[in-house]
Amino acid sequence: MEYIKQQLKNLLSIPSPSGFTRKAADYIMDELKTLGYEPYMTTKGCVGVCLGGEGNPILLGAHVDTLGGMVAEIKGSGALRITNIGGLNANNVEAENCTIFTRDGRSYTGVCQLIDASIHVNKEYSDTKRTFNTVEVLIDEIVESKDDVKKLGISVGDYVCFDPRTTITESGFIKSRFLDDKLSAAILLGYAKRLKDANKAPARRVYLYFTVYEEVGHGGASGMPEGLNEIIAVDMGCVGNGLECKETQVSICAKDSSGPSDYALTTRLINAAKAAGVDYAVDIYPSYGSDMDVALRSGIDAAHCVIGSGVYASHGYERTHMNGVIGTLKLIEEYIG
Repeated sequence: MEYIKQQLKNLLSIPSPSGFTRKAADYIMDELKTLGYEPYMTTKGCVGVCLGGEGNPILLGAHVDTLGGMVAEIKGSGALRITNIGGLNANNVEAENCTIFTRDGRSYTGVCQLIDASIHVNKEYSDTKRTFNTVEVLIDEIVESKDDVKKLGISVGDYVCFDPRTTITESGFIKSRFLDDKLSAAILLGYAKRLKDANKAPARRVYLYFTVYEEVGHGGASGMPEGLNEIIAVDMGCVGNGLECKETQVSICAKDSSGPSDYALTTRLINAAKAAGVDYAVDIYPSYGSDMDVALRSGIDAAHCVIGSGVYASHGYERTHMNGVIGTLKLIEEYIG
């Protein structure tokens, strides 16, 4: 668990909104090599690796891309209008610190605020709907015009990455932006390390696949090995009204916005959770899709399901618990053997 926590912190410290993921992918590549594996990287930047084993091939997938922003307009005032990448919500980034990355390698810090953010001045502050047209990024440089900003090398199309604010409490809670889905990526690295430390091969052929475009809908569309029997997305489990899962549990998804998971595979995962003594919940995700849905649409003929530690406040300042992390790893180990 200490290794998983450290990998999570390391991954969260690397800005990686969809399309700006190479450093995160390189980190995954290097860590897998350090563990003694031979990973590969696809043309669009996904990372795959075989963990060994023979027969009945299964793929466990996680994604390292996150939500983020991109400069859409440099205003005459020197502020930036941004457009969201993935499901970033303006309500969740107001008053958050960020970093702007230019294409020539420079970076500048900033903060996202409501336009005219002083309550003592703006009488409409509380009534203004937060959208990416009513919030703006203020650069932490003395700029008073569009030309001032351009002189910094900032231009339309530059990435705006928000600080994760990662905290792990003594009681086991993990709070951070982008637990979706760097938490699962860290869990899969932990699983790979467990196999190496035990010097054992899994009971079947196992692949890990880390995708980099999940948040914009095509992460799992290509690059997976041929001949897979099963694919499991290890992603965040939803926590909220009308759902069973808690932050301390493992979620097993019976149905998401694309339709039902494979019935037999879902049943086997439930039975594995029971056998391992894992605290789990079966849920239906009302507004959720995963890389595995995309893989099926791309033509992969395999059974599929989604599992993961329960995460509250998804796509915002997210929270989970180490019990959910431990349970997810136990379920993977019990199911694969």
